Amino acid sequence: MIRTDAEAPAGDGAADPAPARRVPRPRADALRNRERLVTAAREMFVEFGCAVPYDEIARRAGVGNATLYRNFPERPELVHEVVLSILARLTERAERAAAEEADTFAAVSRFVHAAADERVGALCPMLDSAFDKDHPDLVVESERLEEAVEGLVRRAQTAGRLRADIGVGDLMVGVSQLTRPLPGTGCEDFAPFVHRHLQLFLDGLEAPARSTLPGTAATLEDLRRDA
Repeated sequence: MIRTDAEAPAGDGAADPAPARRVPRPRADALRNRERLVTAAREMFVEFGCAVPYDEIARRAGVGNATLYRNFPERPELVHEVVLSILARLTERAERAAAEEADTFAAVSRFVHAAADERVGALCPMLDSAFDKDHPDLVVESERLEEAVEGLVRRAQTAGRLRADIGVGDLMVGVSQLTRPLPGTGCEDFAPFVHRHLQLFLDGLEAPARSTLPGTAATLEDLRRDA
């Protein structure tokens, strides 16, 4: 006997589940363009500030304006990506210094000078009140950087190479302040002095301490509360 559809068991006529939708992966050239845009923006934010015209960023990156707007329709999105890039690069620098320097204080020094090369101080003005410091991506990347730098400081202090009365916050404040161009000066004019002054700063951090510091060691949590 031939069964009708109405007589068929419930499972016989069940529709197959819809196949999962495949999300196309970005093309290699699209990824390269995005990275070029972030690199160009990072350089130009350092040189001219965050208000640099979008078309100048596209020109520096060697892409069209449409490519820039397609990747970053709004300026805050581009600023966010630049900050993430800087944090990731600093974390990599800290991790490499820890892995490749046998002397723990040399590892701290290497990271400090590397942070200067990233122009981290000149980028500080980007972190204004309009910037979303609590964005999940930013929190994750910040925690990675904090862990890496705290490891550098902890190992150097345990080895007796870094004075014990300073904290990671002291280190990061010193780096950001000493790598920030003075008002009215261009980055390139200021650059020759940065590593010279950072070395003076590092000489003051090396153990044994030659002075007594006022106040208490600054932590990263102290910096967040004051931000």
